[in-house]
Amino acid sequence: MVDSSNVVYASNDSDILLFNKREPLKKTVTLTFDDGPGRVLPEILDILKDEKVPAIFFWQSRLLYPSRPWMRVVDEGHIIGTHSTKHVNLAKVVQYKQLQDLQYSKQKIESITGQEVKYFRPPFGQFNKDTISAAQKLNLKTVMWRISSMDWELKERPEQIIKNVIDNLEAGAIILLHELPQTAAVLLDLISEIRNKGYELSLLN
Repeated sequence: MVDSSNVVYASNDSDILLFNKREPLKKTVTLTFDDGPGRVLPEILDILKDEKVPAIFFWQSRLLYPSRPWMRVVDEGHIIGTHSTKHVNLAKVVQYKQLQDLQYSKQKIESITGQEVKYFRPPFGQFNKDTISAAQKLNLKTVMWRISSMDWELKERPEQIIKNVIDNLEAGAIILLHELPQTAAVLLDLISEIRNKGYELSLLN
């Protein structure tokens, strides 16, 4: 059973993004995918391309193998952010090691893709003031989410992924998804339902 209290995330920390702050009153939402690049990435990219939907991918730099289709992500107008080097809980690590981790991850992604990394999402959604400080030193904006699909818990009930998102839609919301088979399986329907509610899908501005 999914704990629905974890679907909507709230924070008063002005240093992190939960919403697209440039367009807070417009009916737009932003799709974000964590924990890649993974095996279902091509399937996700095919759907996003067909539907003309941009997204932000938060990648662990240790998974950025040459065979992963990172060039498609860049060429098709998506954004790649860092999700750390290997998904450790940074809030349990001293500040200088947090900085080293983010710096290495940022540099590796940039060296492979040729694009500046501007966004960072903390692994497990866990962070402290040292995490935010490390990100700021690297000119990274820390991005959390307003709506969590809880997709990692819903392998056997993928339809609940859609419900978790649609029941909590609001203007400017950043939506948390993952590069998982169950997420790819419902992504087309999720995009359709979001649009049926009158929302557009856009990147952060």
